[in-house]
Amino acid sequence: MGQIALEWVGEDSRLFIGRDGHGHTVVAGSWPKKDDAEWQEWKGLKPSDLLVISLCACSCYDVVEILKKQRQDLTGLRITADAKQAPEPPWQFTEIHLNYVVKGRNLLRAKVDKAIELSQNKYCSVAATIKGVTKITHSLDLKSE
Repeated sequence: MGQIALEWVGEDSRLFIGRDGHGHTVVAGSWPKKDDAEWQEWKGLKPSDLLVISLCACSCYDVVEILKKQRQDLTGLRITADAKQAPEPPWQFTEIHLNYVVKGRNLLRAKVDKAIELSQNKYCSVAATIKGVTKITHSLDLKSE
């Protein structure tokens, strides 16, 4: 995996630059509005949203790999997430529902269902990490081309 790094941009901001082991970057955090320092204007991704995006990316990668190995003619995959957080700090995620929109030619629903199940229950490290505190559910919208 390599070393992950995060650096604070500076004292007048709440912006952070993250870097993965390959040098890819992401901006997270907010910047105070000029008229009211109490309110934050988001200039980067919210750290909590990064976790949900990571869950989607991890599962998406798995599903694509599994369906390709199953010789399914996959032409598109989109995952949307609806996440609920606790109302009090630390605002942990209590539920995340993933909706998979899978497109392809002659896709077998049983194989797509199996790929999603394998991702969520065996291969996705993000799902495995948060499963103890977060209920993860999913739905599937299968579209033929």
